[in-house]
Amino acid sequence: MEKPKFFRRELNNGMTVLLEKRELPVVSVGFALRTGAIHEDLNQKGISHFIEHMLYKGTKKRSAKQIANDLEKKGADVNGFTSEELTAYWCKIPSKHIDVALDVLSDMIKNSVFDVKEFEKERNVIFEEIKMYHDNPQAYVFKEITKMLYGGSFQIDISGTFETMSSLSREDLINRFKEFYNSENLILCAVGDCDFEYLVNFAEKNFKKEKKKSPKEPVFNKKNQIKIETREGLDQANLVFAFHSPTYKEKKSSVAEVLNCLMADGMSSRLFSEIREKRNLAYAVKGGCENGKHFAYNLVYVGTTKENVEEVKKIILQEFIKVSKNLTEKELKEIKDQLVSQYEISMENSQSQLFTLLMHESVNNAKDFYDFEKNISAVSLKEVKELAAKAAKEHSFFALVPE
Repeated sequence: MEKPKFFRRELNNGMTVLLEKRELPVVSVGFALRTGAIHEDLNQKGISHFIEHMLYKGTKKRSAKQIANDLEKKGADVNGFTSEELTAYWCKIPSKHIDVALDVLSDMIKNSVFDVKEFEKERNVIFEEIKMYHDNPQAYVFKEITKMLYGGSFQIDISGTFETMSSLSREDLINRFKEFYNSENLILCAVGDCDFEYLVNFAEKNFKKEKKKSPKEPVFNKKNQIKIETREGLDQANLVFAFHSPTYKEKKSSVAEVLNCLMADGMSSRLFSEIREKRNLAYAVKGGCENGKHFAYNLVYVGTTKENVEEVKKIILQEFIKVSKNLTEKELKEIKDQLVSQYEISMENSQSQLFTLLMHESVNNAKDFYDFEKNISAVSLKEVKELAAKAAKEHSFFALVPE
């Protein structure tokens, strides 16, 4: 596969600019801050996410409605997200309107006013968001499993709690905004029909070098826990099995991706076959691989009956043990080929590709993404077996079951 046309430059003002050039007249473009929930103090958990919400609520020259109108009237799909290590603001828009996208997004990042009335209204919106995730069993177990794997900052979700969100003041948000929202902490990325020098010139002209605070190194500890929680009103048990895996920083994250694909990625995976196809114990069987700069873990999710939780857990453990002992070079090659094909397909959507490049840049360098096939090919049978054996011995488990 021919590598895409990729450009990257670190500017004198400290900002990094990225572009994956495409011919289709659409562009996904966004700014990302190299700061997320993992960098917050426990008593301010949720502040990054709160700021993300507030940046859509008005600037010195645009109201919240004008922000939406200026972008959506040009056909844009616009949104933002907060992760453990990033806060991002993006839109997907016809490339002929990229000037509008850059103008609005940069205005939000530089000139948001944190209107008093909007501040209190948005706090209530986030309270409802916290309730929504709590009431969704699948979302809830995904959030809870991180608490089984890590201490410190991970003990509170990205959205915060009712307590932390209630204690945050408008001044807290403004102070953090002033501390961290500067060119040295920002990444500008575009995927689509766009000129790279145009992006660079815009970033240099509109963002002056300002020496401000950089995010502190997060502090947390690895751990493993097992917990079963009951709740009224559920018909199904939702469970997650998870284990620590190598981070991008440790240069072995590809091993985790191979193991995830083998175990729980799709209908051909081992656990889908064993749990659903052979034993009919579940409808949903799926895996995930979270790779960050400071943390990484693999997980397996299953939705089953309360009575089958222990049997499903036993099957998961047995399959990891089998892989640690009996995985063959033939099966490993098939999984590698599958991953490379999935990688090629994943690049089709410019929006998801934007997120992927931002994540890779936050970890180290976005160009590393294009080494995916080489990194997957380098994974050895021994490495996959060793990680499977470790998963069987050292893991966390969380289940939310009907009362």
